[in-house]
Amino acid sequence: MTLLTQSDIPSQAVPQSSEPDSSADRSSLDSHDLQAMAERPRRIVIVSTILLHVAPLLALYPPFFNWQAIGVAVVLYAMTIGLGISLGFHRMAAHRSFVVPKPLEYFFVMCGTLAGQGSVLGWVGYHRMHHLYTDQSKDPHDSHRGFWWSHLSWFMHEVPNEPERLRLTKDIASDRFYVFCHKYHTLLQVALGVLLYAWGGMPFVVWGVFVRLIVGFHSTFFVNSVCHMFGYRSHDTADTSTNNWWVALLTFGEGWHNNHHAVQSSARFGWNWWEIDMVWMVIRSLEKLGLATKVKTKRV
Repeated sequence: MTLLTQSDIPSQAVPQSSEPDSSADRSSLDSHDLQAMAERPRRIVIVSTILLHVAPLLALYPPFFNWQAIGVAVVLYAMTIGLGISLGFHRMAAHRSFVVPKPLEYFFVMCGTLAGQGSVLGWVGYHRMHHLYTDQSKDPHDSHRGFWWSHLSWFMHEVPNEPERLRLTKDIASDRFYVFCHKYHTLLQVALGVLLYAWGGMPFVVWGVFVRLIVGFHSTFFVNSVCHMFGYRSHDTADTSTNNWWVALLTFGEGWHNNHHAVQSSARFGWNWWEIDMVWMVIRSLEKLGLATKVKTKRV
């Protein structure tokens, strides 16, 4: 599903620092230019998003229902949203909160790619832009533009300041596996669908692809919308980020968004006893096994 990324393929580049709080130049385009770009609709993305929301209705057709298919969907959801988006795209690739051996790193990146939220270069770039310009005009999903914009509408329009997105991902754009996943993320999703069809027929495709994608899609995007409008704040950050328990449950810990904004580099999001962070539990287990190193856990 081509949802989050522009159609460009970033050129190879020399790695450079891409921490969200980098002091590099932030004025590629002025606010007027950014606003004009953000009004341009991306018709292919709009059509694909509509189809993505219609396809899960096939799950209502009785022959496409069985418990095995639901089980496959749950396992793939945990792999793509938990290990892929939260652990792989977000904490590992976007923030470099820990380091794992390359084969394991690529496994997590592949899991995130199969989440159907665009490519890793697009996802990471837009997330780094979000932290650089949180709740400002250069924030791709600026919450001040309303719930609809921050949740869905932003990626249906041209993402502002695309050249800066390319600059912020130079460190991973030089990795051939990342570029492969960026270029072929839609084909990889199709390949997964073919494998599921061969394994369990249409029920596996309907639940393991269509239903899983739409649930994961909205669960992740609740972090952009709900977690900047509803919830509690443990830290007095200079933005509207909040902690939301039910978003955290849906996303394996991403809902503790205010904690994350307070210490962006930390691999741990849930700090209080009630803030369940399942992805942190996985990272901690990997650390104990010697598979995760340089784990950042600074707390304010």
